[in-house]
Amino acid sequence: MSQKPLISVVSPCYNEEKSVEECYQAVKNVFEKSLPDYEWEHIFSDNSSTDQTVPILRKICERDPHVKVIVNARNFGAFRSMFNALMKTRGDGVIVMLAVDLQDPPEVIEEMALKWKEGYQVVYGIRMNRKEGIFMRMARSIFYYLVASSSDVQIPIGAGEFQLIDRKVVEALRGCKDYFPYVRGLIANAGFRSIGIPYDWGVRRHGKSNANFFQLYDQAVNGLISFTNLPMRISVFLGVLLASISLLVAILSVFMALVYPELSPPHGITTIVVILLFFSGVQLLFIGVIGEYVAATHSQVRQGFYVTEEELINFDQPVEKVSIHD
Repeated sequence: MSQKPLISVVSPCYNEEKSVEECYQAVKNVFEKSLPDYEWEHIFSDNSSTDQTVPILRKICERDPHVKVIVNARNFGAFRSMFNALMKTRGDGVIVMLAVDLQDPPEVIEEMALKWKEGYQVVYGIRMNRKEGIFMRMARSIFYYLVASSSDVQIPIGAGEFQLIDRKVVEALRGCKDYFPYVRGLIANAGFRSIGIPYDWGVRRHGKSNANFFQLYDQAVNGLISFTNLPMRISVFLGVLLASISLLVAILSVFMALVYPELSPPHGITTIVVILLFFSGVQLLFIGVIGEYVAATHSQVRQGFYVTEEELINFDQPVEKVSIHD
């Protein structure tokens, strides 16, 4: 019987036929060369790819029982797909998400495993040098800062889902019933002993990212409304700001009517414009913010299908394991 602790690696994918083989080989090399004292399993969660991703993964599974594949019935998004796969892991330690594009370098897993062995139950990667456009770097930095500074939960700035978490953390997450889980926030909220490891976030080696603007927007809004009241507070601030601007315009209009009556518009026009500006701005702003919270609550209450699986590959292949924290 093997006495090696088991580490599970989760990789969600969608139309990544040029990347899955390279991702598998990279993870395999890490464990065979750098972590020979650990057993491993690599779970790919495919979001109903339309290219050759699944056939390629099927061939990998045929030659290597360490690899397992979940084929979803449709595209449920990377984070729901990842969380579903996370719940199917059996490792004593679990890499929550290793993107198949390898922007998060698999070599960092070795250092994560060492920190985990020291007793840390959450070892999160911190993306330091981002090799992407300046606009995206700025947008991500602002988002991380807003969430970290306005949330009661201390979510590390720069940390994503590239983390190694202990089995105890996974079991704690199992009790979460969030329909759209913001996983990095849930892990931070669990409160286990944690440490960060900085690394350089690279560029995609093949193709383009499947995440478009609207998907990134959804992820950002989900993170904000899940762990902070910041959108509501911004709404209050902007509402007060609009009201103040309207009041200043009203005072300016009275001043112009008294001092420069020849330059003043017809009586009543300015008042109507100011009132319309004030109420239209405030109403639209608050309706939008409340709508986000209502939509999130609506999805959570209705539940529905979290993830439906079309096929499970290699999940009948046993891998013996033993926890290093028992």
